[in-house]
Amino acid sequence: MNPDLNLNQLRTFVAASDSMSFVGAADAVHRSQAAVSMQIMKLEDTVGQALFARHTRRIELTAAGERLLPYARQMLALEAQALAALRTQEVVGRVVLGAPDDYVASLLPPVLERFTKLFANVEIELVCLQSTLLKPLLQKGQIDLALVTRAEDLEGTLIRREEMVWVGSQRHAVWKKSPLPVALFDKGCMAREHTLAALDKSGRPYGASYSSPSLLGIVAMVDAGLAVAALAECSIPPHLVRLGHAEGLPPLEPLEVVLIRGRSSNTPAVECLAGEIMAALRPLRAVA
Repeated sequence: MNPDLNLNQLRTFVAASDSMSFVGAADAVHRSQAAVSMQIMKLEDTVGQALFARHTRRIELTAAGERLLPYARQMLALEAQALAALRTQEVVGRVVLGAPDDYVASLLPPVLERFTKLFANVEIELVCLQSTLLKPLLQKGQIDLALVTRAEDLEGTLIRREEMVWVGSQRHAVWKKSPLPVALFDKGCMAREHTLAALDKSGRPYGASYSSPSLLGIVAMVDAGLAVAALAECSIPPHLVRLGHAEGLPPLEPLEVVLIRGRSSNTPAVECLAGEIMAALRPLRAVA
């Protein structure tokens, strides 16, 4: 008789794959590092293959791990959807969800629309702040969930990777100017760091004289012809022009969007919203 795949072990496997660390997985699934290692070993015994290559300070997926990962994601997403369907009528409560304004505007509306239809008795409070400003609110227990950009001190469950794209105004060819005028998000934002890193690596002269803490401010500066900017692809307004190599602009590293749960936020309402976010926003990779 063939052994069955265990969903808790798959959940730990996915968490380890997202963080490429057993320490990060332990934090994500609220278990000890020893318990995480044991669950991974049991799962490897079940499938009869090593899923991770262990190195001194990191892990990486083996070929078998890469094959299992999309199946594991789909099984966990199906579990979340099944539980949500059964809990629809009985779940009550309040969830405080934090996210920067570009994710609030572009990624969350369809998720929240579906969630409120399924869970009419759950109240959602939305806190719209830059990713790094949401961290202390998570630590203080003032936020239950945060959909943020991964940074060195912001680790969570990987939801998706968002490409960054240069944009400009249709009416003003400011990308032809030298030094290049650039609009940036405020300090601490990963989009700002990726933008500056790309420009510094390219060697193209630029002037970072415009900054804003919000997507709306950046778009206003670009639309007025004051600067170009690099935005997450999901948040690019349709009236802006996409720019790239032809305009002399360097490639940009993508952003990693992660979901972080507050340590004491484990109510059914929080679990259901987290499941909806993961099911809706994680792209299903092709299964070979």
